[in-house]
Parts: sequence; C-alpha cells; structure tokens
Amino acid sequence: MKNLGNMLKEAQKLQARMAEMQQKLAESEMTGLAGGGLVSVTLNGKGEMRKVKIDPSLVDPNEVEVLEDLIVAACNDAKSKIDAHLQAEMGKLTGGLPLPPGFKLPF
Repeated sequence: MKNLGNMLKEAQKLQARMAEMQQKLAESEMTGLAGGGLVSVTLNGKGEMRKVKIDPSLVDPNEVEVLEDLIVAACNDAKSKIDAHLQAEMGKLTGGLPLPPGFKLPF
C-alpha cells in the first residue's frame, strides 16, 4: 500500500506540473513566416491567431491569391512551431518517456 500512496502523490505532482505547463503554453506565442519574412503570423500556444503582419510591397489587388497563400503558409509555419514547442515541453514533463502514438497532451 505504501507504493500505491507514493504513486498517487507522484500523479498529483504530475497533474500540478501539467496544469502549470498548460498555463505557460497558453501564454506563449510563436511566429510563422512565409515569403522570406514578408508575411508573418503569430499564434498563441492554443493555436489562436494573435497577429498578422504583411509587408506593404505585397499589397497588389492583382495578386490577392499570392498573399492568401503566404498567409496560409505563415499560419502553418507558426502551428508547426507550436507543436514542436509542445512536444519539447511534454518531454520535459514526462522525463523523456515517449507518449503512445496519437496521445496528445494537454489539448
């Protein structure tokens, strides 16, 4: 029973650290770039868009599709950075233990 009590204490510590990590991730921001930095998109740790920045040289009514593609590319770049950051933080939290495939925390 002593081992069970220790396991429960460790689980509670892990849960508290997980909640702290979720809060820190929600407050973090990642910026994705496209078009050599002419378009940037900033997302928070939850994947919510916070800022879009477009170089004025791209604003051409005849090339709206290019601008739209660059915004999508910048969003995808920012999202991949968030995912990489999340994986790194989860690795710290789990002590490097690999999570089962498809097991996503904290979201």
